[in-house]
Amino acid sequence: MMRVDPLRGYNFAVALVDSTTSILAVLASITRSLAGGFSECSGLEATLEVEDYREGGRNDTVLKFPTRVTWSSIRLRRGMALTDELWQWHNGFVQGLGARRDGIVVLQNDLHIPVKGWAFTRGLPVKWTGPSLDAAQSRVAIEELDIAHEGLELLPIGGGA
Repeated sequence: MMRVDPLRGYNFAVALVDSTTSILAVLASITRSLAGGFSECSGLEATLEVEDYREGGRNDTVLKFPTRVTWSSIRLRRGMALTDELWQWHNGFVQGLGARRDGIVVLQNDLHIPVKGWAFTRGLPVKWTGPSLDAAQSRVAIEELDIAHEGLELLPIGGGA
């Protein structure tokens, strides 16, 4: 009998893609398109706002109707960018030349095989934090990135541990 262990939430990879590139094509070549790896990811979240409607004559209930979805910013922490792509993306907006990007966040298992993925659309790098450097310490240089976006989608990745 095959044992299925719970997935550890510390192994995230991030890739930026152009909207013309297929997300599935990026998944097939995830190791070639990585912009960075992070051990903490939060903000994979959507909230459906509702509008209350008080129907006349029905005093025992308030009807709820969905209105719009709001997306939280994705916060990637405790990681390291493998290239300068994330910095250049953020710095492009600082210089007034930035362009929104689509991207994916992939949860990998201990063997670095993708097991779950989320695609975001029209991402905007709202905060980039560089590594804290201290010559007296032997810690890993860490970066952080906050990405505002306009939509999140669960990707069809085989879900095995």
